[in-house]
Amino acid sequence: MPLAPIRKRAFSGHNWVRIKTGAPGERAPGPRTTQPRYSHLTAFISIPVSLPIIAIWLIAALTIGCVLGRPGNLPEAVYATIGAALLVICGLLPWLSAWKAVGKGLDVYLFLSGMMLLSELARREGVFDWCAAVAVGHARQSSARLFWLIYGVGVIVTVFLSNDATAVVMTPAVLAATKAAKVRKPLPYLFACALVANAASFVLPISNPANLVLFGGNMPPLLEWLKAFAVPSLLSVTATGGALFLVMRRDFAEPISEPPKSVKLSAAGRVAMGGVGFAIVALLAASALKADLGAPTLGVGILALLLVTIKDRRAMWETAKDVSWSVLPLVAGLFVIVEAVNQAGALKLSVQALAALGKMPQWQSDLFGAFGVSAISNVINNLPSGLITGTAVSHAHVADSLRNALLIGVDLGPNFSVTGSLATILWLIALRREKQEVSAWSFLKVGLVVTPLALILSVLASHI
Repeated sequence: MPLAPIRKRAFSGHNWVRIKTGAPGERAPGPRTTQPRYSHLTAFISIPVSLPIIAIWLIAALTIGCVLGRPGNLPEAVYATIGAALLVICGLLPWLSAWKAVGKGLDVYLFLSGMMLLSELARREGVFDWCAAVAVGHARQSSARLFWLIYGVGVIVTVFLSNDATAVVMTPAVLAATKAAKVRKPLPYLFACALVANAASFVLPISNPANLVLFGGNMPPLLEWLKAFAVPSLLSVTATGGALFLVMRRDFAEPISEPPKSVKLSAAGRVAMGGVGFAIVALLAASALKADLGAPTLGVGILALLLVTIKDRRAMWETAKDVSWSVLPLVAGLFVIVEAVNQAGALKLSVQALAALGKMPQWQSDLFGAFGVSAISNVINNLPSGLITGTAVSHAHVADSLRNALLIGVDLGPNFSVTGSLATILWLIALRREKQEVSAWSFLKVGLVVTPLALILSVLASHI
């Protein structure tokens, strides 16, 4: 009587596989493997490793860590430029590649310069102090009403002057106004400034420098942008504000103890506000015409400064002196760092990851992509993650919905942690200057509650 085949199980790679050994004397067939579900998601995790590649990744990690942690309290730009210089000096990145990487950011540098001039000009002439005081005055001693008024002002500032203006310039104005009104618990209003700076940062192309980084020279025209992001950004702003209000609701139990003194806007302040308004119209027109936004932003910033100088002779020198110009070498250094890690395998990994996401159902692909780039942004900051993602998108053929989801992840995703975006880091620095401390853990506890729902709703709404 012939013996029955013997079946055994053995572990091979990711899975247990069935092995048919056969009857005695019969040659056993090879193992029959089964393809694990979503195996294409892990198939791209392999890049060639060599000493130069390890050195590039090590320098990049140390540089970004120093930019975020600021050991020695040196400006962030110092660490970024040192890291970029080390890559070139050690022969890990050709100087020509480094120079080309710096040149890729020209439009971003011009955009940042113009926005910083407009924001600092408005700050110096009291526009933000006036806006914060008006919000406190209209709250009529209601803490809850004050929250929504400040949140609304933050939306307007972010949409038209970028998220960095909300974090850096509006935050001190809000803190000063709440202190003048003797608000006992200012933290909810400060969190409103930080979170709305990212939540509203994809309403318009000019709302976040990361938008220019991710889209590069392929920025959609204004109407096309609004068609893609109007509904997602509305849900982002609404869900973020609503969730933050619920988290902080106990702090709104006490009314404002004292109405603030009225703040009048000076003649130079009115001119500055008019200049900002003109700049907004000009930038919207440039966006509608699908023109690069860098040069027009710098141009209208200089024009607004000249107009205010007619009323205030010291405005030009003092505004230019107080602008944080160190942001420009910081961004240039990060462009070089990202170019190096792209050549060391980051670009290949990113392109393969996007290809793997493209094999999934569309809604899953978009959510995985948004949350994935959000997680990366909260580890290394959204500026370098946006640079890497933008380069990968330009090399890969991705669906428009996935590209839009990635942008939402880069812009809104950093609300999880205080290191997620340049805006939140600048917000934290602004608070420390005012002797107001917010720990990374406190921010993370709020971000973990507030951000996921807003991110999910915004990504799913991009399919509408």
